[in-house]
Amino acid sequence: SGPMQDAEGRKRKLNSELANGRLAMVAIMGMMFQDGTFGNTGPDMWGGLQPFAFETELGVQAPVGFWDPAGMTKDGDALAFRRRRETELKHGRVAMLACMGYIVPEYFKFPGYLAPKADLAFADVPNGLAAISKVPEAGWCQWFAFVGALETNIFAADASRDPGDYANAGRLGLPFADGIDDPEKRKRGLNAELANGRLAMMAIIGMFFQDGLTGSAWGDWTLYTDSPLRAFENELGVQDPVGFWDPLGFTADGDLLAFKRRRCVELKHGRI
Repeated sequence: SGPMQDAEGRKRKLNSELANGRLAMVAIMGMMFQDGTFGNTGPDMWGGLQPFAFETELGVQAPVGFWDPAGMTKDGDALAFRRRRETELKHGRVAMLACMGYIVPEYFKFPGYLAPKADLAFADVPNGLAAISKVPEAGWCQWFAFVGALETNIFAADASRDPGDYANAGRLGLPFADGIDDPEKRKRGLNAELANGRLAMMAIIGMFFQDGLTGSAWGDWTLYTDSPLRAFENELGVQDPVGFWDPLGFTADGDLLAFKRRRCVELKHGRI
């Protein structure tokens, strides 16, 4: 019947084909891997598996379940798992605070002066990475001393307690506050902390990356005028929420012929 005459409708269909093809390529590789490993691709493939040593630990949540693609826990080493869990919790907590540190100053800053002798007001400190160069060295020393005092006193690690559980901390990590007595509520709260911490670790890295390239934590790519990705940002397949996604920098050289060749390969593989 010939090509579509409606330009917008055609563009929408081609974008859908690219998106569905990308999803199908990932899906078929997953099916092949599962089939080669377990002999089938259905839900019953999990029936013959030995239980994971840590599948009942906190953080094992639907829909992923126990997720360890790198096989770090396959040796069943409980001490190594505990150390990684403590690290995950600490990094997640710091990342959540860091995300809040990016968001809050957009709407509120303390009145008064951060460093009176330097005539530096809180309002003069920019948001994001640019603040690093504004805070005096004495301010950073105070932060390190404060955090060190917390970790060696109030939030001191205790091998007899669960990872990340401190005798002097209660709900929301508040010093000397009451904890959660209901076991189910406590488990739900701890699972939520792990999930939110994982999300925050991804989020803060994204904020750092965007801030470093654009000067804004919110990814205003119009400010990144030197980006080589702009050569192809209006091509088919550039869709929300990711936009133009080329983490390996294949298009960094702006080579149009190489881009067209990769697009042909992508379409063919996606259709197959």
